[in-house]
Amino acid sequence: MVRQLEKIMPRYTWLPVSLVLLTNLLSFYGSALLNLHRTHYNLTTALDAHIPLAPFFVLFYVLAYVQWVVGFCLIARESRAVCYRLIAGEILAKLCCMVIFLILPTAMERPEITGGGVWNALLRLVYRLDRPVTLFPSIHCLESWFCFRGALYLKKPPRWYPWLSLVMTLLVCASTVLVKQHLAVDIPSALLVAELGLWLSRRLDAGRALRALNRRLRLDE
Repeated sequence: MVRQLEKIMPRYTWLPVSLVLLTNLLSFYGSALLNLHRTHYNLTTALDAHIPLAPFFVLFYVLAYVQWVVGFCLIARESRAVCYRLIAGEILAKLCCMVIFLILPTAMERPEITGGGVWNALLRLVYRLDRPVTLFPSIHCLESWFCFRGALYLKKPPRWYPWLSLVMTLLVCASTVLVKQHLAVDIPSALLVAELGLWLSRRLDAGRALRALNRRLRLDE
């Protein structure tokens, strides 16, 4: 079974990808738990009042999870250098998000979904599963932006893949406000934090720490 897994995800990718999942849990769910009884701030602007509710865009909101799985698997499999550098940037960005979530807990009011149809039903399910807190910056937008930025470093996938990733990222970002899961300010803040994470990774050579830890665990093979 291990050999079969290595064919899909080489051994050196296991730790970095696991750390991505761990930091996601800590930053999103951990901060939400710590902020449970704290005052939450609503960052609604005049722009948000002009953005309509478009239930159909819940499709892209949900498909974002597929984009992330594919995107991070491709980044991790590309090469050790790409994997360590970009995954380190992702982890740093997520830690920055956690700091922001704890300093500025945010929440928003969502509309009541009363219509019928598959998109409204799916949106109601999303609303039940995902509370409207921990919004600024948008993790949805951040993750999709990382997939796009990572696609620019990839040489193995077809040439059209970065363009597909860009289109999907734009649709995901649009979906966050069109299904009223986020506010307008949550999108640019997510992209800025993502770029900050990448910058810090380069500046600090953070990928080296992942490589050293992998070697200590004998996973860098």
